[in-house]
Amino acid sequence: MTAADESASWPARAGALLVDLLPGAAVLAASVLVALSVPLRGSWWWICAGIGAAAILWTAFNRFFLPVISGHTVGRGSFGITVVHRHGGAVGPWGLLLRDLAHLADTVPLFIGWLWPLSDARKRTFADLLVRTESRRSDGGSRNWHRGSAATISTAAALCVVCAVISYAVVGQRERATAQAIAQISAQGPQLVVQILSYRPETIQVDFDHARSLASDRYREQLSAMQQAALKVGPQPNEYSVTESSVLTAAPDRATMLVFLQGRRGAPPGQRYLAASVRASFVKTVAAQWRVDDLAVVADFQTVGATS
Repeated sequence: MTAADESASWPARAGALLVDLLPGAAVLAASVLVALSVPLRGSWWWICAGIGAAAILWTAFNRFFLPVISGHTVGRGSFGITVVHRHGGAVGPWGLLLRDLAHLADTVPLFIGWLWPLSDARKRTFADLLVRTESRRSDGGSRNWHRGSAATISTAAALCVVCAVISYAVVGQRERATAQAIAQISAQGPQLVVQILSYRPETIQVDFDHARSLASDRYREQLSAMQQAALKVGPQPNEYSVTESSVLTAAPDRATMLVFLQGRRGAPPGQRYLAASVRASFVKTVAAQWRVDDLAVVADFQTVGATS
């Protein structure tokens, strides 16, 4: 019996399968994990998508087309085995694809099909039985195939490192920027809200101008309308301070905060003491300055006391 007539051993088949599938699977998994962590359809997302697509294409080429060209996949060539029809004829790309799909029959029943070659006289899996193929020893295992196997594994490892670097550089940087944003908003946010809402009749125009300078372009028009409404009813002193605040959400250039306020409105003898809570949204400008982007009352201003 020649080497080409001998069935390939189970360890050789397992090793070839690992070389053929594991590098691509590792690169695909790494690229998907990083893609899920970076902004959707951003530049880094597309880079990760490209790396993942390249891993899929290489694995498909190696499994279905390289055997037609050279007689082996990289893994099978390294371990000196080849896949043929049971009568020895070559298997085309569609046959190889069908065989790989048929491996589901090996996997579903508790992976029994993958172990079936250990007891089958011709060392066939369930997939081989279904599509009438066999794995046999061949003249592979040459130095060139070993080099190809090493190159495949090395390239996959390098791409996984690239994904790790992207994750550290992009995701890690974003996390650090978010932590910095939380610290900045915790310190600046409450005072921005107080300055937006507080004013005195004697300095009302200066206070209103300052308040508008602290608002984003989107919120400034709405704030101006509220200021004009306050002027029409007759301005009264409005002074507030923060009793408590908490950051709800944060990103490097956007944040929301819940702010609990207490203050006084009006002048004696009709002065009122008030308490309220507002949800404040903030955005960071291109000049790296935080601005109020929206104020929404969560618990309305309630009178908690009065002086006569």
